Amino acid sequence: MIAEYESRILALIDNNVEHANDDELFAGGYLRGHITLAAAQAEEQGSQDLASYAQLIEASLDKAIKAGELSPPDQVLVFGLWNKLHQQVQ
Repeated sequence: MIAEYESRILALIDNNVEHANDDELFAGGYLRGHITLAAAQAEEQGSQDLASYAQLIEASLDKAIKAGELSPPDQVLVFGLWNKLHQQVQ
């Protein structure tokens, strides 16, 4: 179930590449790594719960923010795209 959800989200990111502006490309590329990492973590934990998977993605993003990886404007871009994708796939 998580693999299918991950695939659908990544496909939405890929399908947006042709029409995306620089900010959207950055957010998509950045988010892609967190989506893939969270899927691996969920698999390692034996979890198939989509809500838990979404929480893993958000926890990964929060950790990156605490580590200073994203400026406040970039945080808005990445979380905005994550929320949009998450709503589209649900």
